[in-house]
Amino acid sequence: MVSPARDGTRPAERGPADVVWAPQGRYEQVREGLRAYRMIAAMWIRSTMAYRASFAMTTFGNFAATALDFAAILLMFSQVDRLGGYSLPEVAFLYGVAGTAFGFADLAFGSMDRLGRRVRDGTLDTLLVRPAPVLAQVAADRFALRRLGRITQGLLVLGYAVAVLDVSWTPLKVLMVPLMLLSGGVIFAAVFVGGAAFQFVAQDASEVQNSFTYGGSTLLQYPPTVFATELLRGVTFVFPIAFVNWLPALYVLGRPYPLDLPTWVAFAPPLVAAVCCVPAGLAWRAGLRSYRSTGS
Repeated sequence: MVSPARDGTRPAERGPADVVWAPQGRYEQVREGLRAYRMIAAMWIRSTMAYRASFAMTTFGNFAATALDFAAILLMFSQVDRLGGYSLPEVAFLYGVAGTAFGFADLAFGSMDRLGRRVRDGTLDTLLVRPAPVLAQVAADRFALRRLGRITQGLLVLGYAVAVLDVSWTPLKVLMVPLMLLSGGVIFAAVFVGGAAFQFVAQDASEVQNSFTYGGSTLLQYPPTVFATELLRGVTFVFPIAFVNWLPALYVLGRPYPLDLPTWVAFAPPLVAAVCCVPAGLAWRAGLRSYRSTGS
């Protein structure tokens, strides 16, 4: 049901961006958003599984394409013993955490980069009048189960790293691994949503969004010691993807923190993930409210 405007105007008197479904209460909005997401994702999964051979090949292709990144790291280590002072198992640990966390976010929100296309051709209008949150519809649109290939590849590398690392595992360090994966996935999800919100303004900015999502994931696959101090400050205090794996992983590996940061920052990823969701949500709402269709 389309909600009435607080200013007393009728739906016909407002633009498409104002016709936004508003369930009663924030809890109801979240619940209905999750329900809509599950239904749309399930529809695309059923469509995908109707062609199981195609699904298997595309999933394997996704797995192989992402494995090339780690193959490049293996080629580097065929020439050197350490990269930025880090051994192969340590770099594999960074790679596995970053790749898996990003894979979770890409699976759930990877379709957000198509928003610019919808804004350009006006097909976003059809989502605005449906009785479901627009964010859930955009995120679940064309849900690509083949992205499990990226997650599987990341988990395999992470498993190898955990098995061969020379680390004295404590209960707290063991707990840190799933904490990094979950918090990192939420941080990348916030980047996906924030990048999609930017496309309301830029319209054709999917590559800009990808430079922060896919580019950020690639950046985190390498140790922080190979990058300049200015970059480390930027990804720690401005665009905090360093909390995906660098800072908590350094605690697990027993490595010194960059920028002379205190030890407790290793336990900050859940808080950083929650904080990242706030500006991403505000940017999404602002972008959605500013949308005025294509004008045609």
